[in-house]
Amino acid sequence: MHELSIANAIIERAGEMARADGTGFVAAVTVRVGELAGVVPDALDFAFEVARDGTALAGARLVVEQVPAQAWCGPCAEEFPLGMPPFFWCPRCDRPSNDLRSGRELEITGIEPSPAPA
Repeated sequence: MHELSIANAIIERAGEMARADGTGFVAAVTVRVGELAGVVPDALDFAFEVARDGTALAGARLVVEQVPAQAWCGPCAEEFPLGMPPFFWCPRCDRPSNDLRSGRELEITGIEPSPAPA
């Protein structure tokens, strides 16, 4: 389960961000996870709960914003959803696309500070 290593990285980075902001503890971490990132949100949430113990994020919750996979078709200027499994074929002009616009994200978008451990 690679979600545990991802959760550990999120906890480490969110802790660094909190210290840089002068905050000792974190109440929540918000992450964006793309549909094609290869991350199972429920598994990430479980791994986060396990990995946060004994850290500055011990009482923190993980907020996951899921990002759908979208591609762009240049010939007809259409953005379209890829779905799962991904299908890179424009539904409007029936041509293939290789321009992925979203869906691979895996990033921390914010932390909510906490004055003391929960």
